[in-house]
Amino acid sequence: MDNVRIGIIGVGGMGSAHANSMKDVPRATLTAICDIDEAVCAAKAEAFGVPGFTKHTELLDSGLVDAVIVATPHYFHPPIAIDAWSRGMHVLSEKPISVTVKAADEMIAAWRKSGLKFSVMYQMRTEAIYIEAKRIIDSGALGEIYRTCMVMGWYRSQAYYDSGGWRATWTGEGGGVLINQAPHLLDIFTWLAGLPAAIHGEVRTNLHDIEVEDEAFAVLTYPNGAHGYLYTSTTEAPEAHLIEISGDKGKLRIQDGKIRLWTVDTPVRQHNRESEEMWSSPRGTEVPVELRETDNGHRAITANFVRAILDGEPLIAPGEEGLNAMEMINGMILSGKTGEKVSVPVDRDRYEALLAELRASSQGKSRLREQRVTDPQHQ
Repeated sequence: MDNVRIGIIGVGGMGSAHANSMKDVPRATLTAICDIDEAVCAAKAEAFGVPGFTKHTELLDSGLVDAVIVATPHYFHPPIAIDAWSRGMHVLSEKPISVTVKAADEMIAAWRKSGLKFSVMYQMRTEAIYIEAKRIIDSGALGEIYRTCMVMGWYRSQAYYDSGGWRATWTGEGGGVLINQAPHLLDIFTWLAGLPAAIHGEVRTNLHDIEVEDEAFAVLTYPNGAHGYLYTSTTEAPEAHLIEISGDKGKLRIQDGKIRLWTVDTPVRQHNRESEEMWSSPRGTEVPVELRETDNGHRAITANFVRAILDGEPLIAPGEEGLNAMEMINGMILSGKTGEKVSVPVDRDRYEALLAELRASSQGKSRLREQRVTDPQHQ
């Protein structure tokens, strides 16, 4: 094989953006699309000049594709991916890979059995700022980590939430800001700092007329005793982005598109143990961080996926690592709804039971103005 035939399942939103960019992905060809909305399916099939299907199994059985990009609402990611692997096709899933950690486990187990490729659309991993942050941490420059912080204050309008019956409902989406907007930064946060051992979180609906959370915050405890703080919302303007990781040897801060690194002349623990001066402290020095230009964005993840299939290139965003964000999402919701600190890995059955209760209590939407419009940033 010297070219990968790709089908896109779900083209009402981000799937269309992926389809538009396929012409710029070397050695890949868009050969089919699928959407359950017959009108959308027909329009997109005509626009992209490929066959359209209204059932994903029909696309998978068509003989037209070697791999699929799954860009449906979240609940459908695992079953569609599992169906694809059972038919010998590679899978690139939009984020998040699932709604629950249990479904993610089942998805990962099916992928392992298949021997095929599995990637997740965490395109922030391709950005130079995060690549360098990962290199710095992996080099040991910060020493043992003892504090983490993530703040993601974003904004979404009520019109955004009213644009689809599935949005911001327990039955349609399985959560709010945590499962929709936060996964990208949660992926980066756990990629850099690792998973905590415990989460004590709160979730609430602060601004919008929705049944799920538009604000979530938590205190984290790590296996080595380190602590962290996490905040995410769709209620804040101007938007805020912050990740800060402090260690025994230095500190890393990523804020609003800029990265800063400080190192100390003496590790904190060593200074504390050895210094006899009452008012002394380790001297910190800011170290310039050089960023290298990278091929980034959604197209970069898709191109890497294609090269992984054809050349065996390591995946930038392996699908199984999508479980990390799910542990955080489910952990924060479980803690927030029960008022208890929860352990990581999250109790699978307990979360399934909680979600079943939330879905049973879902009231649907009293206000709805359907719009299927791709985020302008990704058109």
